[in-house]
Amino acid sequence: MSCAPRTDRPSDPSTPRPIPSGRVLGGAVTPPPSKSVTHRALNLSLLSGRPAVVERPLLAEDTRLFLGALNGLGWRVEQGGEEVCLAPPQAPLARGVEARVFCGNAGTMYRFLTASLAVLESGPTRVLLDGTPRLRERPIGPLVDALRALGARIECLGGEGHAPLLIETGSLQGGRASLRAGESSQYLSALLMACLAAPKPTRLEVASLTSAPYVEITREAIRGTVSGEDPVRETPEGYAIEPARPRVERFRVEGDFSAACYPAAGAALTGGAVEIRGLRRGSAQGDRRLFDLLERMGASVSWRDEAVTVRAAGALVAPGAVDLSAMPDQVPTLAALAPFARGTTRIENVAHLRIKESDRLLAMATGLSALGVPVEERPDGLVIEGCWADREGVVSGEERVIDPFDDHRIAMAFALVGLRRSGVVVAHPEVVAKSYPAFWGDLGSLLRPVADSV
Repeated sequence: MSCAPRTDRPSDPSTPRPIPSGRVLGGAVTPPPSKSVTHRALNLSLLSGRPAVVERPLLAEDTRLFLGALNGLGWRVEQGGEEVCLAPPQAPLARGVEARVFCGNAGTMYRFLTASLAVLESGPTRVLLDGTPRLRERPIGPLVDALRALGARIECLGGEGHAPLLIETGSLQGGRASLRAGESSQYLSALLMACLAAPKPTRLEVASLTSAPYVEITREAIRGTVSGEDPVRETPEGYAIEPARPRVERFRVEGDFSAACYPAAGAALTGGAVEIRGLRRGSAQGDRRLFDLLERMGASVSWRDEAVTVRAAGALVAPGAVDLSAMPDQVPTLAALAPFARGTTRIENVAHLRIKESDRLLAMATGLSALGVPVEERPDGLVIEGCWADREGVVSGEERVIDPFDDHRIAMAFALVGLRRSGVVVAHPEVVAKSYPAFWGDLGSLLRPVADSV
């Protein structure tokens, strides 16, 4: 296994970015590989302890942090072409030493490694897992409680249930535990993967669960890296996991529906048509459901092989009350469309958005209000009137600099708003590098004069 090293690195200007209004989106675009799937591929590679090749991984801020963590744990990481080659340490790091892993504000990586490091058999005896001040605010108590019930020894140095965490490697044994996954499905995904490498079978009682499609992404990734029967089985109480160490070998990452939703929504919003390539229609990714929601709001959606075309088909219609607990990353996207859709949009059952990279309910309500949109912020959602729905073309407005709250999805959502509302300027546009480094370039490539849109 060999990979030629890469030297290129994506970069984005950090100056505020005015959004060009009065155009439509048209043409074709290929979104980046899936961030969710890339994280799972890297985590399963760590658990396998064997050489692995990840094909078409997302190379963005979050996943580069994960690659840096692997490197810090003694793994060789080589990038070449569209592959990342991973090789475990030839001489494992000596037991008895302490390593440090920095997660930035990468919540997926943070939760996955909290569990995976607890079952790691070789390398440092203890690992200090830490991140940005925002990551330290994000709770992880339910996962830590479940891991401790399975034998893991974890100290919360920043207050119970918060980073920094000091994790004793190789301490997770398996057994029985209960898990409250109402804050994040990543707690459950982390356990399903880590318990594959535990010495004993594991039985999990799951009291609540949000963002359930992400668990299916995890299970699909597991099935692709183990031989024989599926080691993860659903039970009336939750899940049963049999020890079955994964073997990644070659893992190809599919296109990212989360990223694809922005050009799709932009086409519907501006009266254009965009073909989005490299998507698997039968994907387990929950965000593919946004395409169904766009149809419900009046857009045309058509599939051909691994490409989907979204075409505006008239004025947008508000979807009414929508439970987005299964695709919370698309709350900002729908909130961006809502002022332009006839009727009232009620986004419900997404209280867990308050512990994402930002408090996304607060961030969207703050930004839309600054632009003149009446928004009711509720504990678990937003109510947004289609105040601009009857205005054709561009809605005129004063220039407003929108703070994305250091959140990639907030920045991309307000880029959509700016296509139809003049004067929108996104501060800190570089935050999109967390998941979609090429976002601004892709958006610019799709901009068309109105006469050339379809």
